[in-house]
Amino acid sequence: MKRAPSRGAARFPAMRGARAGRARHALRATRTDLYHALLTANWGVLFALLAAAYAVFNLAFAVLYRLQDGSIFNARPGSFMDAFFFSVQTMATIGYGDMHPATLYANLLVTVEVLLGLTGFALATGLIFARFSRPTARIMFSRYAAVTSHDGRRMLMFRAANQRRNRILEARANLMLVQNEWTKEGTVMRRFYDLKLVRSHNPTFALTWTVMHPIDDGSPLKGVTDESLKEREAEIVASLSGTDESFSQTIHARYGYDADHVRWGWRFADIIGRTPEGRITVDYDKFHDMEKGGG
Repeated sequence: MKRAPSRGAARFPAMRGARAGRARHALRATRTDLYHALLTANWGVLFALLAAAYAVFNLAFAVLYRLQDGSIFNARPGSFMDAFFFSVQTMATIGYGDMHPATLYANLLVTVEVLLGLTGFALATGLIFARFSRPTARIMFSRYAAVTSHDGRRMLMFRAANQRRNRILEARANLMLVQNEWTKEGTVMRRFYDLKLVRSHNPTFALTWTVMHPIDDGSPLKGVTDESLKEREAEIVASLSGTDESFSQTIHARYGYDADHVRWGWRFADIIGRTPEGRITVDYDKFHDMEKGGG
């Protein structure tokens, strides 16, 4: 999630340099991890890369076929297009019969191309299947977290909703405070603090779930203000995991709230209602709506 720049960034110049270094290292690592890059690229980029590789492969073999005149029977003399489309037919093992290899050199090229073509198709098929079969979570998080009073206690809370028409079994929520702190030696460290939840386990997460952390004497947020969160470049990281009922696969979802996305003294609007038949309904159009008040 894109975070707004914090006013505390000026106090931690070393952190900016460290982040830039991590970004460069991550870029280099991505370039060397081709499988991960292809697995995480969007579909448009993936198909563009596959089409480019397909075209380059056939262009390269068309050049090789053209190195020997008369290597392809029934091809027009000097025709690069005939050599290209013969390569396409060979790679896909179509074999229309109009053109076929006429020399030992061409037969050897066909042997190599078919082997490489089958390998390429197998890799592309596996990659596309891996993308389709990869478990994905369709969990929606509220845009803002709220600090408000609930049942007489001060709470930090956010909403989550399952966007699929099924259940997430044995769903678990985790909440963590991440912020910059100075050590006694004067070094900036990124500290992580677990935030205890009122209820961290939901056996059947079907509709919505309001996750709450009590801000009591044992809470890392005790005494924290909006200003102190900004000064420390703090972020509240929420994560949910569970087993998708339809696919029997474990899914994960994560969302982050920086200081600008934590609203103090606001509460979430009610979204639960009932139909005339008595069935419970959820008004998702109001999922992100908040109201002033609540302490």
